[in-house]
Amino acid sequence: MMRGARTQRGFTLIELIMFIVVISGALAGVLTIFIQATRGSADPQLRRQAMAIAESLLEEVQLMPFTYCDPDDAVAETATSAAGCTTTEALGPEAGETRTASPQFDNVNDYNGYTMASGITSITGTTVPGLSAYSASVGVRAAALGSVPGTDALRITVTVTGPGGTQVKLEGWRTRFAPTAIF
Repeated sequence: MMRGARTQRGFTLIELIMFIVVISGALAGVLTIFIQATRGSADPQLRRQAMAIAESLLEEVQLMPFTYCDPDDAVAETATSAAGCTTTEALGPEAGETRTASPQFDNVNDYNGYTMASGITSITGTTVPGLSAYSASVGVRAAALGSVPGTDALRITVTVTGPGGTQVKLEGWRTRFAPTAIF
């Protein structure tokens, strides 16, 4: 009795080499994606931190009064125009005012041109640990907002720069409600 041709099982050497080449190429592609993801994984954290700083500073500025008169003026809460003020409010802080020491900023306008160049500080002037590599600046300018004229609306721009060139810019608005006193 004759036996039939033997059936071969397994792979040939050429098939194994081709398999290794294909798998190596696929593995190299997947590893490249992982390397890029790992390299950029710190960036979102830096950006989130810069965003948190910018949001905090923008909120601080927006919560300040926006009156025709300097808030220290006796008629600041009731003045309906700058004409009724003893001391009118202008962009930038009044002489001697700072964000962190007495006398402190007391109006949205006072923050125009304010910068924290060497680290972020709290409102009390305390350096916030871990934020020494960040800097922040604030710009305030009159700008119309829809039907609100530029004399009654301020555009606030907060720019925060962090490590690795991370930069976040937030803009917000503050409108004037005059008189500010509630009767």
